[in-house]
Amino acid sequence: MKTTTIGLSTEQSAILSSELNTLLSNFQVYYQNLRGLHWNIKGRNFFELHLKFEELYTDAQEKVDLIAERILTLEGTPLHTFDDYLALSEIKSGKNISNDLEAVHLIVTSIATLLKIERKILTLSDDAQDEGTNSMMSDFIAEQEKTVWMLKAWLA
Repeated sequence: MKTTTIGLSTEQSAILSSELNTLLSNFQVYYQNLRGLHWNIKGRNFFELHLKFEELYTDAQEKVDLIAERILTLEGTPLHTFDDYLALSEIKSGKNISNDLEAVHLIVTSIATLLKIERKILTLSDDAQDEGTNSMMSDFIAEQEKTVWMLKAWLA
């Protein structure tokens, strides 16, 4: 079996890199949606949500970098164009959303999409004995599940 410099299967690393690029693409659209929500939110919940959206997009920006660096660690190439991101992303652009309920609903559904992708990657990274990717996905999942719970409580 051919292995990467860090001792993982070259074939499995290529598959993981591809799936991580899908996650990266979805995170980039999610990130940009959060920026738009942060800028455009209106209404009585403006101050609360404006700050929350900034917290979420700062977190998403950090995760984008972690994902891209993990792809490089696996000897892959991270995607870096919006054309690529839009072609791969399941998360759709949220354009001109200023309503609080619509904004939070978009975030919840977006995170649900990210969780689905991350769980797939978690299974693949476990099969590949790739603890680095496995650990990263586990951390992302635990944090995002809590965020979904909190946002759903806000929506209730």
